[in-house]
Amino acid sequence: MTPEEVGRYAESLPDVKRKGTESAPAWYVGDRLVARLQDPRTLVIRVPLSRRESLLETYPSDFGVPPRMEAHHKVEAYLDRAQPRAVRSAIDLAWEMQHR
Repeated sequence: MTPEEVGRYAESLPDVKRKGTESAPAWYVGDRLVARLQDPRTLVIRVPLSRRESLLETYPSDFGVPPRMEAHHKVEAYLDRAQPRAVRSAIDLAWEMQHR
């Protein structure tokens, strides 16, 4: 999945707006982060901690949680190898969490 495809998908969800910069875009619902591009191959996505393990188990090569993110509601999606449906599923979880 490319960063452009991520942007198109995220912006297709209700109330999601693109913020950030040209090189580091981010998508928000109001002031709540849904996802942000960390680099051209890594997307940081907010997901509920209660659903994170299930996401990691279902898509083990698509996502990771580096030590600096373990205490946070976040995963990294590795865009160069992630299945598009996996990334969309994680973005959907983030949207549901932030759209309240």
